Amino acid sequence: MPAVSNTSPVLNLAIIGQLSLLRQQFGEIWIPPAVLEELRVGEDLPGSQSVREAIESGWLRVEEVRDQPLVQVLHRDLDKGEAEAIALALQVQAEWTLLDEREGRRVAKSLRMKVTGVLGILLRAWREGELPSLQRAMEESREKAGFRIGAELFADLVRESGE
Repeated sequence: MPAVSNTSPVLNLAIIGQLSLLRQQFGEIWIPPAVLEELRVGEDLPGSQSVREAIESGWLRVEEVRDQPLVQVLHRDLDKGEAEAIALALQVQAEWTLLDEREGRRVAKSLRMKVTGVLGILLRAWREGELPSLQRAMEESREKAGFRIGAELFADLVRESGE
């Protein structure tokens, strides 16, 4: 069963050179067309090359969303990428839905979906020994990708990792 991702996990991990964590943890990742648009893989942006390579190798795959009325309903409260990602996850009965934005996570959880995001992926990789420093990966996410991590959450995760 594939995992379905919104833009943020793919883009942020690609920018910090950790896109392969998605493949290691979930195998195949499916994204809807709106997420592909948001990733802007045709442009020369940070992370674009590794996203293009993942698509070309086939483990990051674009899949059409059939339930457009559901996308329209979800799009009232969420951006298009999040709306399509949640609809696609329901469509393929994804084991995991990868989202970072608070409202998207809330909606997905209300639909009884298993949700994780960049921090959950980094933490899992660190716990499994695939990431030498959780703190450094979080710092790179903030500095290179502009990923927002609250100070308290950052401190809690650093404390948990013992770094």
